[in-house]
Amino acid sequence: MTVPLLEPRDGLPALVITTEALAESTRRLHDGAGPVAVDAERASGFRYGHRAFLVQFRRQGAGTVLIDPVACPDLSGVDSALADAEVVLHAAAQDLPCLAELGFRPRRLFDTELAGRLLGYPRVGLGTLVAEVLDLSLEKSHSAADWSTRPLPVEWLRYAALDVEVLIELRDALAEELAEQGKASWADQEFAAILAAGPAPPRPDPWRRTSGIHRVRSRRGLAVVRELWAQRDVIAQRRDISPSKILPDAAIVEAAREAPNTIDELGKLAGFGGRGSRRYGAEWLRAIRRAKSLPDDQLPESSAPPGDGPPPAHRWAERDPVAARRLTAMRAAVAALADASKLPTENLLAPDTVRRLAWQPPEPPGQESIAAELRRYGARDWQVEISALPIAMALLRLEEKGEA
Repeated sequence: MTVPLLEPRDGLPALVITTEALAESTRRLHDGAGPVAVDAERASGFRYGHRAFLVQFRRQGAGTVLIDPVACPDLSGVDSALADAEVVLHAAAQDLPCLAELGFRPRRLFDTELAGRLLGYPRVGLGTLVAEVLDLSLEKSHSAADWSTRPLPVEWLRYAALDVEVLIELRDALAEELAEQGKASWADQEFAAILAAGPAPPRPDPWRRTSGIHRVRSRRGLAVVRELWAQRDVIAQRRDISPSKILPDAAIVEAAREAPNTIDELGKLAGFGGRGSRRYGAEWLRAIRRAKSLPDDQLPESSAPPGDGPPPAHRWAERDPVAARRLTAMRAAVAALADASKLPTENLLAPDTVRRLAWQPPEPPGQESIAAELRRYGARDWQVEISALPIAMALLRLEEKGEA
């Protein structure tokens, strides 16, 4: 039976909205001891981009600090005050970019979600892990709220404070389990890799990720998707609204398939009948006309994103049966290793690394050459130590059978 967490143990702190309050909170955090729990709340489903609209800190001796980054957008002072502290985040890759925008960049990290994955927990959401590890229950009903709302409701602030209430205790319990399973060094390498990776580069041709784009069969239709996606992004950025609230992906795909010629035809398509979509009808129609007027040599070749990697795996059997057999053998070897190590396959080796190695393995595919390729693709030392030899042996068995 889990015990519900209903109120912060020190009471709900006042929201920091002035430079004076920020300076005082920074001093308390600096004077605190041990790791510091950090969390950020965004409004990604409501506002354009992924910036933070609330940042929470908790440290022994300092208590919980709730900062409004709209009123206090510069957290570089907090960053300096906590330069030597280990920062505890849950799903750090999600929060680090928006924290960096505010000037807060951890030097040392403990990611409780990633720790849970390495330990083999089947579900690693914060609420689930807190219940599983600490026998406490967190209320998660406000996780998808519009955190750009001002003023922030008291119940939301209470929810946010509770998100960092037991994060340090969770970190300590997971760290103990990592040590018991001999995975502490694995976690250290993973946490260091997250910090070293920095912000992800912009995706090339992000319009290609439009949901349902596979239903668009013609190059001209793909051009319509591209133009509508770009126009929607311009409007969303201008109005600071999530693109999906301007026009859903399904409507873009429908327009690409039907290619309407008039506002009336456009308005009859699913997704274009709402007030918001009708408001920009002329802009949507101009985008569609731009796509229709493009010469053939400017049309997209396919919906697949560009890249230097191998083709999609489902095409391998036809294009390169030998590579397909290598991929099957390598996936089986990695899955067996992951099962033995009690962690998800993708945390043992990234699926893209396995695909690239199977598509173009080194010659000859021995343990050392496989290890060198794994490192080239970004695998950490612990991953290489575990997987290089089994992968090499799997490829060697294929060669002995005459199948590689």
